[in-house]
Amino acid sequence: MKNTIKPQGCTNLKLRQLNRMVTRHYDRYVAEFGLKNTQYALLSHVVRLGPIRPSDLARQMQMDNSTLTRNMQSLTAQGWLEIGAGGDARSRLVEVTEAGRVKQAEGQRAWKEAQRALNGLLGVERVAVLHELLDACIASLDDDLDEAPSE
Repeated sequence: MKNTIKPQGCTNLKLRQLNRMVTRHYDRYVAEFGLKNTQYALLSHVVRLGPIRPSDLARQMQMDNSTLTRNMQSLTAQGWLEIGAGGDARSRLVEVTEAGRVKQAEGQRAWKEAQRALNGLLGVERVAVLHELLDACIASLDDDLDEAPSE
């Protein structure tokens, strides 16, 4: 007799609940440096990839262009990001400022503490398995979205 495992409940709800809990965890650590987790992630991507076009940055971060624009507003107002002219009249480039590099480095120290604490709470093995599972799910969904018919 074959034992078939069936998911119980809504996957979206469970992922959202976990995401909110993990986000609160990281936010507690990076808040010490005046950041939210989303701001730290955005700064880190621009430090690593910049200067970069907003559309490319949104694609790298798996987010909508409008969400990225909203999230960049506060970082630009703080003087941590600059949005300048790109290669032609219609394009723009996002770049981190020196103050943004300093803020990202502060946030990175806090992020590392948050990661160590989360590893302690969940167990390093469970976190490693979770990362492997999430990466596989992201790849599957990314492939599926790439193959989806355009509207």
